[in-house]
Amino acid sequence: MPSAAGTDTDQPAPARARSDWRDLRTVALRFQEASPHAAVLQIATTFPPLLALLAGMHVGLRLGWWPVVVVLALPAAGFVVRVFALQHDCGHGSLFHSRRVNDAVGRLCSLFTLTPYGNWRRQHAAHHAVWNDLDHRDRGADIYSTCTTVADYQALGRWRRLGFRTVRHPLVAHLLLPPLVFLLLYRIPFDTPPVWRRERLGVHLTNLALAASYGGLSLILGFWPVMTVLLAVMVPASIAGVWLFSVQHRFKGVRWLRHAAWDPVTASLEGSSYLRLPPVLRWFTGRLGFHHVHHLAPRIPNYRLEDCHNAHPAFADVHVLTLRDALSAPRYVLWDEAAGRMVTFAEVD
Repeated sequence: MPSAAGTDTDQPAPARARSDWRDLRTVALRFQEASPHAAVLQIATTFPPLLALLAGMHVGLRLGWWPVVVVLALPAAGFVVRVFALQHDCGHGSLFHSRRVNDAVGRLCSLFTLTPYGNWRRQHAAHHAVWNDLDHRDRGADIYSTCTTVADYQALGRWRRLGFRTVRHPLVAHLLLPPLVFLLLYRIPFDTPPVWRRERLGVHLTNLALAASYGGLSLILGFWPVMTVLLAVMVPASIAGVWLFSVQHRFKGVRWLRHAAWDPVTASLEGSSYLRLPPVLRWFTGRLGFHHVHHLAPRIPNYRLEDCHNAHPAFADVHVLTLRDALSAPRYVLWDEAAGRMVTFAEVD
């Protein structure tokens, strides 16, 4: 279905010819080769510091030094976000050459991120198949990367509209819900199709592994210290991770397309963000701010995304989000097809 007359939301950018698109994808594919040395180095610079921070938090608790616990919780949360970035790469089969190694490392990561590896991997693959396509939107429980049009919203009844707005209010969607998602919802395959038997089993096996791991620690260190450290780390880590995922797909300046006008290059360059972060945050987030590159070629390892971005001039034309832009992005939740832009609730009412 085309957009309303008078808009250009379904037209490709004139300067980006089909031959340029093919050239861009050819360049991107050159960066898909995994590097075992780089992958091992990432693991070595992620897990030992994280374990040291967690140990320091437990020592602080044992000695009653609460300021130590508070101070160490934030960098520990940053390392958990980085672990999730590694798990994300494993799910795409990009961190290592071997799928078996990727799966093993991904499942190890899941013990720190509390995210069932196999189930999340398959659902994330489905996201990559339909993102930015208004006619094939994800109808599952994900409220962070899918899109609702103004017409869809206005067609809701009064109470459903109120519920829609409440769930997507920045305080609810980005502060209250993320810890619940990682701590509780990921324990239940509630939105996993029954035919995904292996993925549903994986959720339960992950729960057993978490119960064994944290239960064993509780027998040694005590239940409340283990839970205190877990919550102190996972709450900020989940908030940061969900925010990062959201602003990669929904922000002021993004474009959504009807299926007839959808193609992977346009959707990557105009439907995914280039979040320009300071170097330290770029490192903690596994360079996933280069999300336009990631969607163009998901098999590119995180440690090669920036090099790919710098390898073709077309990447310099994408919409850049600064950290300040990204902090205000959660306000933009509706796609106005007539205007061809994301809008806030205040602009609709």
